[in-house]
Amino acid sequence: MAPSAAQRIVIENCAIATVDAGDTEYASGHLVLAGNRIESVGAGEAPEVLENVVRRIDGRGHLATPGLVNTHHHFYQWITRGLATDHNLFDWLVALYPTWARIDERMTYAAAQGSLAMMARGGVTTAMDHHYVYPRGCGDLSGSIIRAAAETGVRFTLARGSMDRGEKDGGLPPDFAVETLEGALTATEETVRKHHDASFDAMTQVAVAPCSPFSVSTELMREGAALARRLGVRLHTHGSETVQEEKFCHELFGMGPTDYFESTGWLGADVWMAHCVHMNDSDIAAFARTKTGVAHCPSSNARLAAGIARVPDMLKAGVPVGLGVDGTASNESGELHTELRNALLINRLGAHREAALGARQALRLGTHGGAQVLGRAEQIGSLEPGKLADVVLWKMDTLAHASIADPVTALVFGAAAPVTASFVNGRQIVENGRLLTVDEDAVAVSTREEARRLAGIAARG
Repeated sequence: MAPSAAQRIVIENCAIATVDAGDTEYASGHLVLAGNRIESVGAGEAPEVLENVVRRIDGRGHLATPGLVNTHHHFYQWITRGLATDHNLFDWLVALYPTWARIDERMTYAAAQGSLAMMARGGVTTAMDHHYVYPRGCGDLSGSIIRAAAETGVRFTLARGSMDRGEKDGGLPPDFAVETLEGALTATEETVRKHHDASFDAMTQVAVAPCSPFSVSTELMREGAALARRLGVRLHTHGSETVQEEKFCHELFGMGPTDYFESTGWLGADVWMAHCVHMNDSDIAAFARTKTGVAHCPSSNARLAAGIARVPDMLKAGVPVGLGVDGTASNESGELHTELRNALLINRLGAHREAALGARQALRLGTHGGAQVLGRAEQIGSLEPGKLADVVLWKMDTLAHASIADPVTALVFGAAAPVTASFVNGRQIVENGRLLTVDEDAVAVSTREEARRLAGIAARG
């Protein structure tokens, strides 16, 4: 729809953090959304003479920001929250894989609904899911996840994962929960061809995403990279999450994770990796040189005692970095807006201390940084004319934040702020903290039922 004919929504009298290249901010400004695009952003009130204005929102007491962008998640884990709470990563995986290996389409759909609803009501407008567990006879798991995202109304990237290294080959997952090399590649290509949308305003995209070095063969890594580049889509996997992974790679491949990734074609501007906690200077330099992205998941890294990622050093070197929730079996809250605060606080426990990250750097990680990592910085991640209308209006005048003068500091350092309105592609999906697209209470019931059903199946073996 051309802007001149588009229906317009005007948001005014709010503080605005654009997160553009110059970090432009307005103490009191306006936004005009025309169809699914941002038409204008500026100081003061919007022009009175605008055609086709269907709604004016008085944003007094609010902060407008770009919608949050989640760069790493495992939706299916929503129905296994609260388990193995005192385990490190490898012990946690060993404890939970036998349960995860019994998921089916109904469970996956319910878990995706829960994960998406929790993120969306907390300001996420672009989500991603790295789904890699495809037990035999489980149904159309990828389709069910994409359907849940479409119903919730968020912009979405499915990282179609895979595993072909089961227990008999020295991997962690049960053998019946892994795919063959040929089966994984064929199913991944089918998913890309069926669901990936390469257009500017795409609501659904697909990435090629073998799970991790210790659950995937070298052949799947190499051929997965070749497949992604042949199809013109992005690549995603886990990398350098724990000390054990570093040891595993040296024992199995004779090199560290970053060198292994480079040897299999897995460094590049079309690649992003989750975690990247244990990176030395040469690793960071390799990521910077190749513009390989990082999904930083501070809460999950703390929950699994994985360590503190060197985010300040990555940013200084020029590595693209975004934020990720990670699966909710290792981040039970499932919210991304809390990761703004946790990223700032946890990184200040590292070598850089109080100089590690500031409030605006944290907000950039959760917005523009995430858009960079997903390859969508031209379309989303900042509030600029011509970009897609993915906007969040945070309420900052309640008891929790009203005495903090700077709204960006209040958003990042303060308690989780209520979302008064969230727009995706120009469509409002949240109002006063409640989803407009799905019934949150019904989703809560279905996720509880599916969690109990999965637990019962797993208990019976």
